[in-house]
Amino acid sequence: MMRETNFGMEAGHGYSKFDDDGRIKRTGTLMTTSAHIITAVIGSGVLSLAWALAQLGWIAGPISLVGFSLMTWFTSILLADCYRNADGTRNYTYMDVVKSNLGGMKIQLCGIAQYSNLIGVTIGYSITTSISMVAIKRSNCFHKHGQQEGCHEKNNDFIILFGVIQIILSQIPNFHKLSVLSLVAAVMSFAYSSIGIALSIAKIAGGDGHAETGLTGIPVGENQSSVDKMWNTFSAFGNIAFAYAFSNVLIEIQDTVKSGQPENTVMKKATLIAISISTLFYMLCGIGGYAAFGNKAPGNFLTGFGFYNPFWLVDLANVCIVVHLLGAYQVFCQPIFGFIEKWSNEKWARSKFITKEYPIGMPFCGNFNFSFFRLIWRTTYVIFTTVLAMLFPFFNDFVGLLGAASFWPLTVYFPIEMYISKAKIPKFSFTWIWMQILSLICFTISLLAAAGSVRGLIKSLQTFKPFNSVS
Repeated sequence: MMRETNFGMEAGHGYSKFDDDGRIKRTGTLMTTSAHIITAVIGSGVLSLAWALAQLGWIAGPISLVGFSLMTWFTSILLADCYRNADGTRNYTYMDVVKSNLGGMKIQLCGIAQYSNLIGVTIGYSITTSISMVAIKRSNCFHKHGQQEGCHEKNNDFIILFGVIQIILSQIPNFHKLSVLSLVAAVMSFAYSSIGIALSIAKIAGGDGHAETGLTGIPVGENQSSVDKMWNTFSAFGNIAFAYAFSNVLIEIQDTVKSGQPENTVMKKATLIAISISTLFYMLCGIGGYAAFGNKAPGNFLTGFGFYNPFWLVDLANVCIVVHLLGAYQVFCQPIFGFIEKWSNEKWARSKFITKEYPIGMPFCGNFNFSFFRLIWRTTYVIFTTVLAMLFPFFNDFVGLLGAASFWPLTVYFPIEMYISKAKIPKFSFTWIWMQILSLICFTISLLAAAGSVRGLIKSLQTFKPFNSVS
């Protein structure tokens, strides 16, 4: 009886554990792909949208939300079409796509932009999760002792706790095994967004006093100079850009789609579904939060204690944030893990420490492949991000900087340039010109947003003591 050992195909059965390129068979569907995107998109960025709208106002705020969503959707379509090469071969990572379509120094530039952003996002998620954990404890303290109590807590213990949990979750081998975690995380993102919207509506309907809002946001006056207004506006653009950031993991998500149907078709449908849902929630959270709090909107509208009651519902929202970010952290970590492990396997192919895996039977889960190298390297990475999160626990400015730094290169520039190359669009043609103009506009916005966030970080660092963050 013949057996194809390389691809696991058994004669008479017609079944293989592997795809036609020898890699593990993909199992992703439209639902799981949409869940991965929603998990990546609806993250901590949604929590700062009320603050962003307070800086931009009723005109520029909603326009910016819609504009960034349309731009992300458009460039995601371009990127999805670059997944397969002209000869039908697959590109497994974002860097592979850049290598196939652009080559040269742009591969290294893409790698720097993508992986520095992924590292930054995981640090940002560690910060955000600790803030939500602290908010739960503070909420219960307020309920017991009254709102006049400070009930301040240090963030560091909670950042460490999050890190310990991530050390365990980081042993999940790859994206293909994250489907259940992503589905749970996606449900959690809907849950806390919905709670935030409901609390905003209740606050507006409760008649606690009319919140002061404006067409152009917080006015220049006693509490804000014209220079501060300008920089905060730039930072707000960065916060909105971060809220839509997922291009840095798009190709890796697309690589989970099972064979049998064009991956780009599935990805385009999933992207449209996920971004449409995300934008709806963003509009409701941003507009609802701004209407509820006005120009005094906190930087994080579920942990900044604009809401105190019902305290159990605020606690539930923050629990949902914690559970969501447990999964989202892994979505953004997997490309980093995959890159390092692939490089290590190629460089030290004969090392059993690097390549050897030990199957361990897990109840209800089948075999789990354990690797000593994966355990040590991934644990080291989580500890690294945990320490940096304890050093720089600044939510809004950190989020704004991440959004600004990644939006133009990863969401706009590379997808446009690769599509131009793949479609062989002539230089200085009408399509080439308007795409370049679009890229230039986005580059300018990203540059201004980065400048605003850097200024905010510098101001925060002037009064900050390392490893002594208090919420």
